[in-house]
This record gives sequence, structure tokens and C-alpha cells, in this order.
Amino acid sequence: MFYAFFGGFYPGEGFFYCIKISRNIDPACGTSGFLVAAGEYLKEYHKEEIFFIKQKKDHYMNHMFYGYDMDRTMLRIGAMNMMTHGIDNPFIEYRDSLSEQNTDREKYSLILANPPFKGSLDADTVSADLLKICKTKKTELLFLALFLRMLKVGGRGAVIVPDGVLFGSSTAHKAIRKELVDGNRLEAVISMPSGVFKPYAGVSTGILIFTKTGHGGTDKVWFYDMKADGFSLDDKRTPVQDNDIPDIIARFHDLKNEESRERTEKSFFVPKDEIVENGYDLSINKYKKTEYVAIEYPPTSQIMADIRELEMQIGEEMEKLESLLGL
Repeated sequence: MFYAFFGGFYPGEGFFYCIKISRNIDPACGTSGFLVAAGEYLKEYHKEEIFFIKQKKDHYMNHMFYGYDMDRTMLRIGAMNMMTHGIDNPFIEYRDSLSEQNTDREKYSLILANPPFKGSLDADTVSADLLKICKTKKTELLFLALFLRMLKVGGRGAVIVPDGVLFGSSTAHKAIRKELVDGNRLEAVISMPSGVFKPYAGVSTGILIFTKTGHGGTDKVWFYDMKADGFSLDDKRTPVQDNDIPDIIARFHDLKNEESRERTEKSFFVPKDEIVENGYDLSINKYKKTEYVAIEYPPTSQIMADIRELEMQIGEEMEKLESLLGL
């Protein structure tokens, strides 16, 4: 569902800025869906650039794709999924990404991930480096801290998080959002409706798109209020006509034309200063304006007269019915 969406952020926006040395990781890879999608996108749109050059093809096949997970069944499926899609030697490994076992730091140029929406860990099992950024037991916050640690400076992330990450009021929630906004460059927040992950989860989610700088760089953030993704939002998830994803991709690649958008529209910019003033709240509802249309109603006397007339009509019809029934 989101593969085309994520694929749209690759070369044009600086993601695989150098195919020869780029590394793409999903630290909670599951069946490797995002990694497969990344590979398929490059294969479709950059075939000659990669596969007609020996060094780049070797890098694509053996050194570009990494994935970690703690479920061995998922790892086997994930590795098989990668290989059946033409990637000879993906690095799919059993690893607790949030623990001291994971020492990766400033190693990757791209992270596409959909980490666990909820969970709580014992602080003793969490890497001390992550707790320095965000002191919490919540996995959804710790994974964000992990992404920032694992990316190279200039590396980028497009990750899905539960809505609570965007507006949670705890110290840890605010700390990780502050790190994204003040310490790096937060580019976009895309709000998704509840239902996009049904039947597995009904929680509302959002996509955070950011670049690791280590020294700030956020001046404004682009928000998009996604209402539909091409499927119904019930457990059946059947195809429907409404789909905002093509519009999101087109607008993201043409942000200069988003400057004049009003906050009553689906997408708009919010300056960093306003986000800071609002406690680093990244919920679109904090900034979106609702346009109210005035509705004119008839005077009370007219409404009462209409009700009286209806009562008379009902009485007449009741009398006819009683007559027919011989009552």
C-alpha cells in the first residue's frame, strides 16, 4: 500500500544520492516489505544506472539492504522475500535493535520503517545511548531515537508512528519531538486515518519524514491530512476510488507550490517557531483550520407551523385508517 508512496522519495529527494555507497535498513523489518519495495523501485526506475555497472550491481546485490528482527520466522520469510525479488545476499539478521547488542551508529543513508506501535521494555535492556536521547520504556519512542543514531549525517528517514507520538504530553514524547525539530531537519508530517492497518491494528498513524543533520535545520514543516489510501478503512480493506497517495507524492516533490496553501486545505506549511510555541506538538489538528459554512434556518414560527400541519395530516390519515379497519 505505501510502497509507491515511499518509493517516490528516492533519488529526486536525495535518498540514494550515491548508489555505490548507500545503505538502506529497516531495524524492525518483519517480512522485509519495505526493503523489497526499495529494491523494486530502484530496479524499475534506475535499472541502467545500477545493473549496467559492475560495482553498483555488486553493491545492490550484496551490500545495500539490511534488516533486523527478533522473530526468527519473520527473518526466514524476510530473507526469502528479498532473494525471490532478485537480491542475492540481503543482510537480514536476528538482532534486538533497541538493546546494547545493536552497536550501529551513523552507518545508514536511508531508513524506511514501520516499528511496533506499542510496547514497553525494561530500561535495563535498552541501549544507554537511546535513553540519553529519550528516557522512556515505550518502544515507539525508542525506535525514533534509534533511527537518529543509526543514520549518517545527511541520511534520511520516512517512518510510520502511532498518532500518540505526535502529540503525547510526557517528557519523553516531547524530548524526541524536540530532537527531531531542533536537533535535525523535520521535513514532513503526514497524518493517516485510523483503519489503514486493519484488520491488524485500528490505531491512527502518521508518517515522519526527516533528515539527520545533528545540528538542526528545521525552518518549517509540511503537513498533509490524508483521508484515503485507495482501500476501505474497515476490516475488509477492499479497493475504493478515493486515494490521496498520488497527490501526496506529487505535492511532496513540488513543495515550492505549497507555500501559498491555506490551513483549511489538505496540505500546508507550519513554521518551526509555531511548533515550538505549541510544545513541539506535531498533530495536524493543532494547526489545521476548519471552514465553517453558515446554515440559514427558517424562523421558529415557520417551523412550528410546519409541525402543526404535519400533525393535522397525520390525524387525517389516522382517521382514514380507522375507517378502513371499521374502528
